Amino acid sequence: MTPTRSDFPRDFHFGAATSAYQVEGAVYEDGRGASMWDSFAHHSGCIADASTGDVACDHYHRMEDDVALMQRLGHTAYRFSVAWPRVLPQGRGEVNPRGLDFYDRLVDLLLEQGIAPYATLYHWDLPLALHDQGGWLQRDTCHAFAEFAGVVARRLGDRVHSYATLNEPRCSATVGYLEGRHAPGLMDRRKALLAAHHLLLAHGLALPVLRSFTTTAKIGVVLDVKPYYPADKLAATAQAVRRADGVFNRWFLDPLLLGHYPQDIWEAEGACVPQLSATALEHDLRTIAQPIDSLGLNYYTRGVVVHEPTRPFPHVREVPVEGAQHTTMGWEIYPQGLYDMLVRIARDYPALDLFIAENGAALRDTVANGAVHDPVRVQYLQSHLGAVARARQDGVPLSAYIAWSLLDNFEWGKGYTQRFGLCHVDYATQVRTPKASALWLRDFITQQPAAA
Repeated sequence: MTPTRSDFPRDFHFGAATSAYQVEGAVYEDGRGASMWDSFAHHSGCIADASTGDVACDHYHRMEDDVALMQRLGHTAYRFSVAWPRVLPQGRGEVNPRGLDFYDRLVDLLLEQGIAPYATLYHWDLPLALHDQGGWLQRDTCHAFAEFAGVVARRLGDRVHSYATLNEPRCSATVGYLEGRHAPGLMDRRKALLAAHHLLLAHGLALPVLRSFTTTAKIGVVLDVKPYYPADKLAATAQAVRRADGVFNRWFLDPLLLGHYPQDIWEAEGACVPQLSATALEHDLRTIAQPIDSLGLNYYTRGVVVHEPTRPFPHVREVPVEGAQHTTMGWEIYPQGLYDMLVRIARDYPALDLFIAENGAALRDTVANGAVHDPVRVQYLQSHLGAVARARQDGVPLSAYIAWSLLDNFEWGKGYTQRFGLCHVDYATQVRTPKASALWLRDFITQQPAAA
């Protein structure tokens, strides 16, 4: 369907997202400590263009202008992350007041412009001091995170519309501890599953701390989700789809929302699962599964798979789809997958507020005559907003659509080779140029909304 603003209620939020390490820069300024991503970017040799986030988009110095840019683009929401090492340089203990002041000013500016602040507490920039002590492989890091959540919420309180404890714990654990492409660059399935468990436990420990400092903010978590489809009608392929979904989606959705890990995947992982007593696991799961107010979903693409027994568990191989359109990340553009995931989550899990926390496309964008013509991204936004509108019409509770990303930025292991931004960034001059997609979204947002 072709969406219009009238397909969404007046209080539905539209905006864009960033994360601290990807945009802020100023990594050596105003008392900020080092993160494991600072170390990984400088020393791992795993960044495609050998770049770092040392400067990135210089958002730390250009924050006021960037908020004004959001306002001009009609945004009513901004999702940002709080850099843990900027607030607690050693991960815990002494607070850096200048770091907290930055986010305090950001929230005030957003509110002055009528933009709802969506704060994410952990978007992968673990303080290096904690990483050096074992990071997410150590249970104590979970308690350090809860302390950090309290420091932030004590200052920002009810001025924040939404707190997400974590961004994509699956990606943190799998890409960082199993695939080795992200910090800390490990390749160990046992460590990946232990890190995933500790990330979820950190979320659970932070929830009551956050609630002690706010009465109106929605509190939850952000997960990346990916639907899987069979490439053929073989029974083995259907089983491969189930396994892939279990590893990518259910391993995180089920403990958070149902209070248990998916039994089929737990059994299949065998000795790789966290080695906890039944009593300890039950206690952790009760902590992890505390009620949340909202669930943010990051959606980019789907997987079409076949059974591949020679590959590591879950023994699946993704296959190309003939005639499919892809972004420069190699991800298929498939808006139907967003609709399918939204309907499935609303059906299979307890009713709670959902919002799109990230959705976007990396493309080859260039400035010509002061403008960026990106018709593929315009079509991408239109088709995915159409999927969101259809899901709402079919009863899925959705309250916001937040695009990735406000700015072109440091795209983790891809460095600056990928441009996801609604606004083009010339990294040499730091000039921001709203792309045609940003202007299209502005015009969409500012149309006459529905009455309720």
